[in-house]
Amino acid sequence: MKFGVPLGLLHPAAWKDVAVAADELGFESVWLPEHLVFATDLSMAVYPGTSDPGIKPQTPLFDAPAYLCWLAAHTTRVRLGTAVQLLALRHPFVSARAFATLDVLSSGRAICGVGAGWYRGEWDAAGVPFGTRGARLDEAIEVVRRLWSEPVVAHSGRFYSFGEVAFEPKPVQARLPVLAGGESPAALRRAARLCDGWISMPHTLESIRPQIERLGAGVPVTAHAYALAGPDEVDGWAALGVERLIVRPWTRSRDAVSRLSAFAAEYGVGEGDGGV
Repeated sequence: MKFGVPLGLLHPAAWKDVAVAADELGFESVWLPEHLVFATDLSMAVYPGTSDPGIKPQTPLFDAPAYLCWLAAHTTRVRLGTAVQLLALRHPFVSARAFATLDVLSSGRAICGVGAGWYRGEWDAAGVPFGTRGARLDEAIEVVRRLWSEPVVAHSGRFYSFGEVAFEPKPVQARLPVLAGGESPAALRRAARLCDGWISMPHTLESIRPQIERLGAGVPVTAHAYALAGPDEVDGWAALGVERLIVRPWTRSRDAVSRLSAFAAEYGVGEGDGGV
């Protein structure tokens, strides 16, 4: 099992120290979330399935691929991923350039986690139609894949059209991994059809089973698992087809490094192929 670390659940001041600790302890990956902007009108910010706003407008927001480039300079082996990037909120040229740059500067450690998003406010603020975000994301994935792999690219689609362009440098990885987040039927289809795997929301062993059943066999799964009972539980996740667990063994940012160290010792992180 591979283990990842969710930096977005920490105060930003701790991100570098925790990323460096994860790298040194043998964790396989670190992950940053992404939003472009928060509107002050909270009527559009109620998180699905709740009655409360899912955002605070004053929350500091960073360009996730750019920040991961900085973390790449302070680490040597840990993979650097987004969970998740709103790929279709920007032109594919911008997104493809950001992740190609990250992959080159990190010597092939980038993971492009993408999602359609739930928060209408930033789409309205950016002038991008919220209602077509899923279809726009599907097309954007197609375009960035081609930009990363083909010598020259021209495209004529529903949302994006451009004449022939060259795009260099290519990513270091022959196939830069694109993982789809989201738990709707459309998101699960996207993960299985267009991407290299699926990233879940936080789950337990029991709560993730229906999504994995809908996802279908053979799709690599990255699961956020914040309530592991102990090392013996890891085999249960693996039996479901989960290949990576993103874990949060801390409750306070100031304790994150020490708790990561304790988790690594208990779960055998870094032993063999990434851990237990």
